[in-house]
Amino acid sequence: MSQNYTGSNPLITTEPYKELPANRYVESVSDSRQLDESENNGGIQAFLNDETAPTLSVADAIAQMLENLGVSYAFGVAGGAMASLWGALSNSSIEVLNFRHEAGAAFAATEAYFANNRPTVVFTTAGPGITNALTGLFAARGEGAKVILLSACTSAPQRGRWAIQETSTYTLPSGGIFTPGALFNYAVTIESAAQLPQIFRKLALAMAQPGGFVAHLSIPTSVQTSLVENIALPQLDISPFPMTASKEAIAKSVELLSSGPFAIWVGFGARDAAEEILELAEKTGAAVMCSPRAKGIFPEDHPQFVGVTGLGGHASVLTYMEQQPPLRTLVLGTRLGEPTSFWSSALVPKGGFVHVDIDPEVPGVAYPHVETFPVRSDIKAFVKELLQQLPDAPDSTMSLPRPEHKEIEPATEVDYPVRPEVLMAAIQKIIVEDSDAVVMAECGNSFTWSTHLLQFSEANRYRVSTGVGAMGHAVTGVLGAALASKSKAVGIVGDGAMLMNNEISTAVKYKIPAIWIVLNDARYNMCHQGMKILGLKGADATMPPTNFAMIARGMGAEAIVVVRESDIEAALQQAIASNVPFLIDVVIDADRPAPSGGRNKSLAAQGIKSNAAKNPAKQVSFPMV
Repeated sequence: MSQNYTGSNPLITTEPYKELPANRYVESVSDSRQLDESENNGGIQAFLNDETAPTLSVADAIAQMLENLGVSYAFGVAGGAMASLWGALSNSSIEVLNFRHEAGAAFAATEAYFANNRPTVVFTTAGPGITNALTGLFAARGEGAKVILLSACTSAPQRGRWAIQETSTYTLPSGGIFTPGALFNYAVTIESAAQLPQIFRKLALAMAQPGGFVAHLSIPTSVQTSLVENIALPQLDISPFPMTASKEAIAKSVELLSSGPFAIWVGFGARDAAEEILELAEKTGAAVMCSPRAKGIFPEDHPQFVGVTGLGGHASVLTYMEQQPPLRTLVLGTRLGEPTSFWSSALVPKGGFVHVDIDPEVPGVAYPHVETFPVRSDIKAFVKELLQQLPDAPDSTMSLPRPEHKEIEPATEVDYPVRPEVLMAAIQKIIVEDSDAVVMAECGNSFTWSTHLLQFSEANRYRVSTGVGAMGHAVTGVLGAALASKSKAVGIVGDGAMLMNNEISTAVKYKIPAIWIVLNDARYNMCHQGMKILGLKGADATMPPTNFAMIARGMGAEAIVVVRESDIEAALQQAIASNVPFLIDVVIDADRPAPSGGRNKSLAAQGIKSNAAKNPAKQVSFPMV
């Protein structure tokens, strides 16, 4: 996963765990190889034995361990099988929030991590508690978050005997859920308190290494209440240092980038290097483009910004590549996957890529046949080296293409329903420019309208999910973003996602200042529009009209319905001024085509074409996210 962090080497002492200060946060990273070395005790002293009478349960020890890993929030849904663990978390310094659905809790945990850069916890009971959370945890892994799942499982004597919500290898597959794999970087079932020191060490090193990390600790009900005897957990003091590229890699990069004009392609993994990237662009005169998740890392109002690539992106990027093609492109912290590039050959410069990422497996995957010089490095550290060694470019009089923004036609006398582009213009003015709120966009047309039309001039203000793209991510993740950032967070969401999985009740309970702006068109409109374009009939993507404001007020939130364009700004101002959860139900024009043409072309290239289109030049594809 493309991320940007600093690094560290572990210095582990043997002070008793109970003497650690609360909320000790390990901020630095270690190479992932240290996890393997720790298996052999790689120079780490043996743990001291605590000869005092045991008074600490496994559940209490786990809660203390999480405190010392820097966890501030735990999101989940409780149940009888994990009552002891739930109680231990609730009596710790960790803020425990009880959600209405485990997937919503996992989405919120993911966004809380990105809001404060501290690991978060998801807790679930046995059986359906675990399986309900899997989609959100899948998103956490794909987004590069650091999240720890605590789940309950059936105790050994009861396994295979049809226990209530039995959770064992009799009822769930072991591989991938209770073992490491595609979903979890690390997974273990705790059968004994004696496992805790090793588990703590693994988690501490993992939370400190670069990139995301999703772990699963499964704790049988009976083990949760067992006492910790003769065990002391280690204190970890990890000093930070950046993961830097070798001198040879820096020199080669300078050589390649100095041989002709180059562009900079910014990804989400570069979000901590915004100042350095701006300086590099202005020093070299390079054009800058970004992935959807990277909006705002480089100011979108800067004259060297040529646009967003991929889903909801701008045609100005292709105009730049055609009219003023760079020799090479410096790729910083993006996987260049389909949502970012559509794997389009039009985005490939003649000399290929210099691709920088903390994950050595990323460079060269999206474009395997393109010449790529891979560099494994922290983005900030790498760009700082370039700033020292790259010469200043001569001033250029050439102007670069800018992202297209069509003038909005005046409203009709009816002023109804609301055109999505008018709504986005109001959000830009009231939310983006006049507040510091985090803005999130749900998958579907909400994603494409927001990514295409909103402009950000600073990093970490805009969040979308491009990998998993699960409905319900922004609807529920907005709680985690608002809570951990201690400010307003706004979710731009569709009505389908709002019906699927919302946590309005949770926001009301904890007084979280989340704002939902619902694009209400009584359709899964990306699907509806796609089927219409294809000329396919019979597939139904409509839903009964819903009054979301009435639902929100019924849960205790403030809400308003907007049906006229002239009322939008006042509604947004009212939401921003409110101190409680607020929903704006916007009845939008469902027939305005969303800016998802790039996705259509990508799918067409993969063979998904309209059977109804007789003219091959007019063939289009289903615009799914």
